Amino acid sequence: MFSSKHFLALISSILSIFCHLTFGFPSFEGLSERDLKDDHLASRQAVGADPPPPPGPLDFSGSKLVNDPSHAWVSPRTGDIRGPCPALNTLANHGYLPRDGIVTPTQLINGVQEGLNLENSIAVFVTYAAMLTDGNLLTNKLSIGRKSSRTGPDPPPPATAGGLSTPGLGPEGDASLTRVDDALGDNSDLNQDLFNQFIDFCNRYGGGYYNLTVAAELRWARIQQSISTNPTFSFVAPRYFTAYAESALIINAFVDGRNTSRHLSTADATAFFKNNRFPLGFFRASQPVGNDGAAQIFGAHPIPPGSNVNGVNTYTADANSANLAQFCVMYENFVNRTVRSLYPEPTGALRRNLILNLKYFFSGQPSKAGCMEIPPYGQL
Repeated sequence: MFSSKHFLALISSILSIFCHLTFGFPSFEGLSERDLKDDHLASRQAVGADPPPPPGPLDFSGSKLVNDPSHAWVSPRTGDIRGPCPALNTLANHGYLPRDGIVTPTQLINGVQEGLNLENSIAVFVTYAAMLTDGNLLTNKLSIGRKSSRTGPDPPPPATAGGLSTPGLGPEGDASLTRVDDALGDNSDLNQDLFNQFIDFCNRYGGGYYNLTVAAELRWARIQQSISTNPTFSFVAPRYFTAYAESALIINAFVDGRNTSRHLSTADATAFFKNNRFPLGFFRASQPVGNDGAAQIFGAHPIPPGSNVNGVNTYTADANSANLAQFCVMYENFVNRTVRSLYPEPTGALRRNLILNLKYFFSGQPSKAGCMEIPPYGQL
């Protein structure tokens, strides 16, 4: 049996960011007092400075109005970056994250907690997984979409600091519900045909709502579509974990906190996915949320991790990838294979910041799951 606690909540529904920088000074419109303090500290960080520890849980973690006058929706300006995650795009458009799409880990964790009530250990884990694969570890900055020079000078190759639109490394990847696979086109922007399919499945299986039944059927359909159309389709960890987590997060984070029915209307789904904005009068969840329901989505149509090995319709199980019952194996592979392949021989400030980011990464879900901490670059 698979328990939802085993799921790596590297959610492809969390990372969108930063307010547009003007003459080097950040705009703080829509940010809370806590965010202002944290942003002030982050803005003072020099290249190579120690990344600060992650923030803790919210002081108040109940439901509250988040589409409020101090977090008004503002359309992205020219040059603002948005990416493949509608949740993060929404948070950035409402000022819970800086609006230009460049974020620090502290800002990201605070933003997804304040705006969506994401559980702290999951927020920490997701954030540092993204930083380690797609962020700039020397400047402590991450793009929520495409690669940007605003995150600072490139790290030594093969790392790229390419942002969250980079496929196959961090939380994003193939078989997205509303984005096409990278090999087939634009993996960052909403695909209208896929969104039409999303709405169609809501009508066919959910009576006009997105619920766990719809989530299971749509997740399975998107996997089958990628198998039959993408010759390089890859569905191994960590993407194998995040695909099911993101399907569940749509219910857990996008349903109004006062609604106990656990289903999302197509009107509210349209607000989030197409307009990247909170529905009018939206309240965040009544308690911190994670990936509850992901195990049920997987259980409806189980499939092992794998990939197309010789063109379309050649999906083959990959015994080297962690499956959903092997959270600690996923953690070990992520550290020893993914991170070490990006940073084979770091030195100086880069090595130090890798050690610290890996420590913060472990402090999220892996420590709670009882995994053994792996320090590939030693200790400070």
